[in-house]
Amino acid sequence: MATAAQKITLSSSRDIPFNKLVLSQSNVRRVKAGVSVEELAESIARRGLIQSLHVRPVLDADGVETGMFEVPAGGRRYRALELLAKQKRLARTTPVPCVVGDAASDILIDEVSLVENIERAPLHPLDQFRAFQALRDKGMTEEAIAAAFFVGVNIVKQRLRLAAAAPSLLEVYADDGMTLEQLMAFTVSEDHARQEQVWDAIRDSWQKEPWQIRRMLTETTVRASDKRALFVGLEIYEATGGIVLRDLFQSDDGGWLQDMGLLDRLVAEKLRVEADRISAEGWKWVEASLSIPYGVTHAMREIIGTPLDMTEEEQATRAGLQAELDRLTDQYEDADELPDEIDQRLGEIEAALEALDNRPMRYDPAEIANAGVFVTIDSDGSLIAERGYVRPEDEAPVASDRDDDGTCETGTNEPTLAQAIRPVVVTVGGQPVHADEEEEDGIKPLPERLVTELTAHRTLALRDAVARNPRIAMTALLHKLVSDAFHHRSMSGVLEAQVRHIFFPAQAEELGDSLSVKSVDERNEHWKSRIPADDTALWDWLTGLDEENRLALLAHCVSFGINALYERPNPYSGSGVSEYGLQLRFDQADRLARETGLDMVQVGWRPTVGNYLGRVTKSRIIEAVREGAGERAAQLIDHMKKGDMAKEAERLLADSGWLPEPLRLADPDAISGADLVDQDDGEATLPAFLTHDGDDEEPEESEDEELPSIAAE
Repeated sequence: MATAAQKITLSSSRDIPFNKLVLSQSNVRRVKAGVSVEELAESIARRGLIQSLHVRPVLDADGVETGMFEVPAGGRRYRALELLAKQKRLARTTPVPCVVGDAASDILIDEVSLVENIERAPLHPLDQFRAFQALRDKGMTEEAIAAAFFVGVNIVKQRLRLAAAAPSLLEVYADDGMTLEQLMAFTVSEDHARQEQVWDAIRDSWQKEPWQIRRMLTETTVRASDKRALFVGLEIYEATGGIVLRDLFQSDDGGWLQDMGLLDRLVAEKLRVEADRISAEGWKWVEASLSIPYGVTHAMREIIGTPLDMTEEEQATRAGLQAELDRLTDQYEDADELPDEIDQRLGEIEAALEALDNRPMRYDPAEIANAGVFVTIDSDGSLIAERGYVRPEDEAPVASDRDDDGTCETGTNEPTLAQAIRPVVVTVGGQPVHADEEEEDGIKPLPERLVTELTAHRTLALRDAVARNPRIAMTALLHKLVSDAFHHRSMSGVLEAQVRHIFFPAQAEELGDSLSVKSVDERNEHWKSRIPADDTALWDWLTGLDEENRLALLAHCVSFGINALYERPNPYSGSGVSEYGLQLRFDQADRLARETGLDMVQVGWRPTVGNYLGRVTKSRIIEAVREGAGERAAQLIDHMKKGDMAKEAERLLADSGWLPEPLRLADPDAISGADLVDQDDGEATLPAFLTHDGDDEEPEESEDEELPSIAAE
């Protein structure tokens, strides 16, 4: 005969006045964790007591109930009620819902307290996200939700953003198929289709880091810190319909601008407006572009203007700023570290003083009519207008070409039609975008243009290094003069010695922002402002220079003749450079680099998508990562498409110190250029990366890939 299962009897519940309750000494919770008692008290005041307390009668020495009840489970709720009573927001006789346990039970009161705390299942984060979303859908604002749950508004925004991810991704997260950090990364974009596309691409890969997800979701966007975005302004971009992607979970420097076409159009329009405004000053031409190639003004004459005087108000403002700067400098002279507010104020003062000191220039109207202006955007998004450059073709005719009445030989003082009509040109663009190259077995030689651009970087760095070392500059000059005198090499010029300024036939866009350029330009401006224009006065001025300044000026002038550029050897005629001459050039460049201690990493060169990684084959990208970051890192990217591979390689190589072959210092014990000459045919054999391969030329841009430009009269 079957035995009936014993029925369970549950403890009864009743309302007990709060002043009849005491906290049990057997309560296991000792350490504060989670929501504070203060926050719990506010929650009870708002919503009431949602969970009952578990209590047991307190017995006296004879085992008789005293009318008091101890609380082994629900201690935090008891303390929250106690706090409300102390604040006189709760009467001490208020009935409290309690579950009353048996005082004579065999179950220890400590066990009840422990079980009550460890058997609670925490809420899954996704349930909280969806609950917040339900509250908002029912009319609660984000601020109201934040106030109700005692959290910051930004926390609510984050939870709502997570709940708004693609439903399929939320299901994956609920099933522990992705981490919370990965889900956070997906919220950078609100495009569910794109989120799912990225997840499908990485779901079966072991490489699913949050930073990779963010990069894939933003690879076709522009950073808000980009100079184009800073120039236009996020407010204008958004007002014209542009979308900004934001990351609510980590610093994003203002986010990402999604519509690149709209941004480029806004940049072009604003550049055109600024160019037209400057053109109204009377300049013959204004050329505006995102970037001005380094050296574009070398063949032009710069007209000299006169700085405008400060107004009395500006003088007073400057004096006040300078006094404040002196006071703060003296006050914190001995401080190891400046307070944040003082550091910020000092920066503001210095910026204001610099703005006042950089005075607008006044130019002769007659010279303005013959000169032009270059307009571009600085890295911080501010407009740069370089005024006062006269092109060679715009130079006024010499006196001998004029008649006695001052007219040109054509019989008129008027400029020609080509001179009178000079369009304002605005161009917007950047580095060409190339399609993935077809891979072949082995590593092909570097593209010729890329080698030229890389060696332009090295040439500028060498110029700066030589100019900083007058003794080495003197040695280089003497070496050249002695070689010409005793080796009977032909030279042009009156003195049979010259330094010819070498210009770059090809250069990367970022060349003008390099540390070497800034150093060379600052040094050139220093000497340019001191050197007399008159030839006789120049001789007297040079005679009066002390030895240190004479050597420094000599080094500066010699440096402009440094030529470490790659150019295609010409074996068929006397023009250009031979393979032997090119190798000799590189040998001497290595010697100068070694003597001056030049390190291309220290002068700021880093491999990027634009200056190297996006310009070479996948094999070379993998080779670079293997050399700079190790075999393991190379294996991480070997399966990627070229565009993704180049971007990831840029990150991996950022602080590695890796350099491509044209920028490395050759082994001093290696064979020299002279030794490379074949004894039979007299031709030199160049390294593989210098051997031009016609098949490795940069692909030409298709019509679809042309960047927008605007030209208008």
